[in-house]
Amino acid sequence: MQLKIMPKKKCLSAGRMLLILFLSQMISALEVPLDLVQPPTITQQSPKDYIIDPRENIVIQCEAKGKPPPSFSWTRNGTHFDIDKDPLVTMKPGSGTLTINIMTEGKAETYEGVYQCTARNERGAAISNNIIIRPSRSPLWTKEKLEPIILRNGHSLVLPCRPPIGLPPPIIFWMDNSFQRLPQSERVSQGLNGDLYFSNVLPEDTREDYICYARFNHTQTIQQKQPISVKVFSAKSYRERPPTFLTPEGNASNKEELRGNVLSLECIAEGLPTPVIYWIKEDGTLPINRTFYRNFKKTLQIIQVSEADSGNYQCIAKNALGAIHHTISVTVKAAPYWIMAPQNLVLSPGEDGTLICRANGKPKPRISWLSNGVPVEIAPDDPSRKIDGDTIIFSNVQERSSAVYQCNASNEYGYLLANAFVNVLAEPPRILTSVNTLYQVIANRPALLDCAFFGSPLPTIEWFKGAKGSALREDIYVLHENGTLEIPVAQKDSTGTYTCVARNKLGMAKNEVRLEIKDPTRIIKHPEYAVVQRGNTVSFECKVKHDETLIPTVTWLKDSGELPNDGRFHVNQDHLVITDVNDDDGGTYTCVANTTLDIVSASAVLNVVDVPNAPFDLELTDQLDKTVQLSWTPGDDNNSPITKFIIEYEDAMHEAGLWHHQTEVSGTQTTAQLKLSPYVNYSFRVMAVNSLGRSLPSEPSEQYLTKAAEPDQNPSFVEGLGSEPDNLVITWKPLNGFESNGPGLQYKVSWRQKDGDDEWTSVVVANVSKYIVSGTPTFVPYLIKVQALNDAGFAPEPAVIMGHSGEDLPMVAPGNVQVNVVNSTLAEVHWDPVPLKSIRGHLQGYRIYYWKEQNTSQRNRRHIEKKILTFQGSKTHGMLPGLEPFSHYTLNVRVVNGKGEGPASPDRVFNTPEGVPSAPSSLKIVNPTLDSLTLEWDPPSHPNGILTEYTLKYQPINNTHELGPLVDLKIPANKTRWTLKNLNFSTRYKFYLHAQTSAGSGNQITEEAVTTVDEGKMAMASRQVDIATQGWFIGLMCAVALLILILLIVCFIRRNKGGKYPVKEKEDAHADPEIQPMKEDDGTFGEYSDAEDHKPLKKGSRTPSDRTVKKEDSDDSLVDYGEGVNGQFNEDGSFIGQYSGKKEKEPAEGNESSEAPSPVNAMNSFV
Repeated sequence: MQLKIMPKKKCLSAGRMLLILFLSQMISALEVPLDLVQPPTITQQSPKDYIIDPRENIVIQCEAKGKPPPSFSWTRNGTHFDIDKDPLVTMKPGSGTLTINIMTEGKAETYEGVYQCTARNERGAAISNNIIIRPSRSPLWTKEKLEPIILRNGHSLVLPCRPPIGLPPPIIFWMDNSFQRLPQSERVSQGLNGDLYFSNVLPEDTREDYICYARFNHTQTIQQKQPISVKVFSAKSYRERPPTFLTPEGNASNKEELRGNVLSLECIAEGLPTPVIYWIKEDGTLPINRTFYRNFKKTLQIIQVSEADSGNYQCIAKNALGAIHHTISVTVKAAPYWIMAPQNLVLSPGEDGTLICRANGKPKPRISWLSNGVPVEIAPDDPSRKIDGDTIIFSNVQERSSAVYQCNASNEYGYLLANAFVNVLAEPPRILTSVNTLYQVIANRPALLDCAFFGSPLPTIEWFKGAKGSALREDIYVLHENGTLEIPVAQKDSTGTYTCVARNKLGMAKNEVRLEIKDPTRIIKHPEYAVVQRGNTVSFECKVKHDETLIPTVTWLKDSGELPNDGRFHVNQDHLVITDVNDDDGGTYTCVANTTLDIVSASAVLNVVDVPNAPFDLELTDQLDKTVQLSWTPGDDNNSPITKFIIEYEDAMHEAGLWHHQTEVSGTQTTAQLKLSPYVNYSFRVMAVNSLGRSLPSEPSEQYLTKAAEPDQNPSFVEGLGSEPDNLVITWKPLNGFESNGPGLQYKVSWRQKDGDDEWTSVVVANVSKYIVSGTPTFVPYLIKVQALNDAGFAPEPAVIMGHSGEDLPMVAPGNVQVNVVNSTLAEVHWDPVPLKSIRGHLQGYRIYYWKEQNTSQRNRRHIEKKILTFQGSKTHGMLPGLEPFSHYTLNVRVVNGKGEGPASPDRVFNTPEGVPSAPSSLKIVNPTLDSLTLEWDPPSHPNGILTEYTLKYQPINNTHELGPLVDLKIPANKTRWTLKNLNFSTRYKFYLHAQTSAGSGNQITEEAVTTVDEGKMAMASRQVDIATQGWFIGLMCAVALLILILLIVCFIRRNKGGKYPVKEKEDAHADPEIQPMKEDDGTFGEYSDAEDHKPLKKGSRTPSDRTVKKEDSDDSLVDYGEGVNGQFNEDGSFIGQYSGKKEKEPAEGNESSEAPSPVNAMNSFV
């Protein structure tokens, strides 16, 4: 169905209301096409009150349209203005605009007056407003002699301005001779009339150049009044007084203002102290959004004033001595303003219509009508016209009824003039909107499809969608009176072709337009608030999603303006990057994405921070002997609050150039009370701290030298120790210059024996750190004290400390030394302590020297190595770990003090029992034959006793690495070669060999070999063994022989099913050590492993050496072990160090065990 009517009224949102207002303007502006006959219409004219610049030509505008084109004429002061008779006046061709050439000759004053333009054609005449032409004026001040003004401080003063009357009125301001504006305040301010008011004067108001200036904006000139001289002299006393008003005078006044103007009310009061102004409205409240206070609240302004603002306004001036008030009665008048201006009326012959002209004002305006510029009362009669006050009623109009009517609404404050024509036409419909216009609209926004039309009679408008004329539902579409189709919320399915049809009794016209709905532009990644330190780089991200058919333009703004023209700002597709950020870069950054249809934006704030600027203006006040107050002015915090201030000082007398920490105060303080020391030449500096760090130091303060005083402390770290048996060396840490408190620093050193009855012996020494007392008994306790003094006196009584005179070597050796052998590697030693008096010093502990006796041949090869263990304190026993089994040892014991060792005790001899031997030094297989092998080995490097026999074990290994039965042989101790016969040919064997003493079996050594016929076959067997375990060779064999491949696959299947290889299980069962490979280059065979471990086996591996001591063989504790001479002791003599002593290195043993050592093995590692 077609859509013809406007839907019922609904509640409209603010945005919808704006749209309706826009459409209403379109309706009121509906025009007759210019190709049709129509009366004139004024399109442009000069303002009613036209103030001209007398230095330029006068241009009076009057433009109009109509068909036929109108002709123009002017009146001046109510009579015809014949422009042809004035050579200075010309009219623009095709226009009514006048140009009066006064720049070459003539004066502007000659052409002052009231001008009116008339535009006329065969259908009627339109007239302009009455245009009042007046040249601007900027007269000079009249010359006057101004006497100097002399008055006492505290009095009030008004400096008059009284500018000359200009056109338009000038702008007033006060300045001095240097063209600097005079400062104004609550005490001194300029009134609305231009006068300068002083509520009370002060001596600083004295000056000779109070100058009032008048600026005439129209002529761009400034006029100056003669300077006024004011001299204020100080009075010894002046009385305070309550306020009185300087302006306005009295208790009440009246004010009249026109509607729409700015209402300005002023109250300026004098008094001492300076009064404060308040404003109230007696019978109501001041309008919130239209009220403003100017001139320190002395002026009340209400903008867009209306009749409702009439009433009584009261200003109140108040100070400490009282208050006064003044009432201003405000009346708001109104020049005429439109309620309904008449609109052009197009009628077809025989139709009816009305022109309505309604206006309001205060007083009520008078309405009068004109026809073609002539009062309707004397205009030609028209039978179709009837006048009823503010309305003209037309009925059964004919073509001769066409005319231009003027409505004039006037009162004493002004007038309104409106032209509205009646044009009688018979025209079929025409659509003025372009054919096939394309409208593009963002989804979910209103779509407005234009159908500008004309016709007489007024056509009806219908809209259809699609080629088949699909129905338009009234709940979705809105048809406006100007023909526009509105889709309040356009959706994707709104896309399509729409047809507008206009019909009247004379015909029909139609037009098609197209509508496309686009996706809205959205910012999917907004820039985010950023805090960045000065000098760093910051990046803002702005990702935009848009309709793919639209091309967005992304623009970055800073504080709503363009980005600075600076190479530090880099804009790419999605980011704004600012490098080397400085303080000026802080602000709001906005990403604006716009297409031809929409625009979106997102903003983020950049806060530029940095360490604070250095404080400045340091000042010392309240300077006393031991305190001073320091004040300063903080520097800029650079957008990060200051959390604290650090104060440092320099002692220019004692440590010039070196700054020390004095104190810290809160970031809110700007003063600090500082404690001072005597006899210091202080300078101070301040640093500010915020979350980013510390500022640069301020400039140093002035220097402040404090008075000298006696020391308030004594030297620290006082000690008394003898360097020789007969002296006492007293040492201390001297006071520094800052601590000396005055010149002449010395020390009083005092001492006496602790256990004697002697008096204190004292001596005063210079500023040194040591004093030596000679001739003291050996190692005697002394009481010592050191007191500071200077020229001002002594420090407080010092603390007494105890020291000792020098030590000497101990005189007595420990007695009753006993040795208890615990096992083959450990012995326990006991001794009796020596008498304390014989120590002659501080007991450090006891030291055991022990060594292994060598046989004659060894003694010739190297000197005897002595090992040392020291036991701290008064301990009388200790343990000797790491001894060698089956050895002969000698030891002695000595006491130790701070001076050194005492004499040695008599030597004690002890023997260690046998131990298990180490593994044989080597094992190799020689002379392999088809069924025999020969084994050769070297005896253990550490037999640790007398060898009793060797044990040899061996077992075969098949191709799947399974171990065969184990054979066990006993071999005499004197044998180092053994031949095995009746072995299987081409069979691999594994051998285990270990030695035994009476203490048990030692660690074993293992080896593998294969029986063969000759070296060539043995090498082939070696290669076959290698092939069995090499994956790459298996692949090669697959390509050479299918049979070998099948056999190998079967072998792998058996291995995978077994989890562990049988050889691994047998190794676990016999506790065999790790199986080792043999290298091809020495004729031995390669490695083997199980499925869980493919690591290569090391040749010649052994279990730990014969020096290993099993944990269960010893019940001693490490607490009883001593340490080397360079080690340390606990108070109970427990061992916490390491062995020491000089010993030749043993030959490298390549076949030693790789097992982890026991704690006792760790002890052996020190041997």
